Amino acid sequence: MPGFRTQFQGYSVRFSPFEETKLAVATSQNFGIIGNGRQYVLQMGPSGIQEVRVFDSVDGLYDCAWSEENENILVSASGDGSIKVWDLAAPPEANPLRSFEEHTHEVYSLHWNQVRRDCFLSGSWDDTVKLWNLAHPTSLRTFAEHTYCVYAAQWNPQQADVFLSASGDCTVKVWDLRQPRPTLSLAAHAYEVLAADWCKYNDCVIATGSVDKSIKVWDVRMPEQPIATLLGHTYAVRRVLFSPHHETLVASCSYDMTVRLWDYAAPEDALVRVWDQHSEFAVGLDWSTLVEGLLASCGWDEMTYAWHMDADPRTA
Repeated sequence: MPGFRTQFQGYSVRFSPFEETKLAVATSQNFGIIGNGRQYVLQMGPSGIQEVRVFDSVDGLYDCAWSEENENILVSASGDGSIKVWDLAAPPEANPLRSFEEHTHEVYSLHWNQVRRDCFLSGSWDDTVKLWNLAHPTSLRTFAEHTYCVYAAQWNPQQADVFLSASGDCTVKVWDLRQPRPTLSLAAHAYEVLAADWCKYNDCVIATGSVDKSIKVWDVRMPEQPIATLLGHTYAVRRVLFSPHHETLVASCSYDMTVRLWDYAAPEDALVRVWDQHSEFAVGLDWSTLVEGLLASCGWDEMTYAWHMDADPRTA
């Protein structure tokens, strides 16, 4: 289907876990440097992608996440250090429902727990990760072992107490809520790690993406060296996501303006496909958990696309 143009630059796109045609897109004015933000809720239909709802913020928005327990709740990561909570079922004047204001720098990552479903993580440029529950007025816990910006925090898809965090300190750390310190600190790259994700079929396997342009796949039980290194992006890798439907498929997006699909277990060339629909940095990416093979991306060209992995995003 044709892409949708947002008013500001796109930073993050997320499929609803409840409705297969619904998308959320977090955007920032002036490339996120200064200005306002806008959280979009979009609907995919026969005639393309349509706007359903927008929520405005006074600062840029860098990420968003859908609640896993309430189809109408959405959270946004803000450049002013706050986390906004929106309710699609509430009138405009009631939004945002909440604004959590504990981080001291930009919030860059949000991820909802898909096992327990009642809590979410935030990662910030204040070097910390925080754990939240909407029933609590303050964060439940702060994780402060990184020495530079946290760019991503992702729950393990099978273990409710385990998550990873990726940082500009060049490490990825694995955490267990039952432990006081990280259970693993992985020196994943020689440069900043901007993205990391868990395999959905083997919760000991993770992928990391870095400023060094590479994607690495690791088994956390054997962290001495990666089990695969995926080369092809020509600028920093902004996001890396395992397919929810194929164990060894990984999607990535980059400041080289491309979205790529990889099969890390391929015996020779791991690169499966390259999409070049964006004319600026491609920084938002998601797989649909409800529709096999469905992807979405957004970028600094203000365009959001949704397409099947066998199709062309511009005509899908």
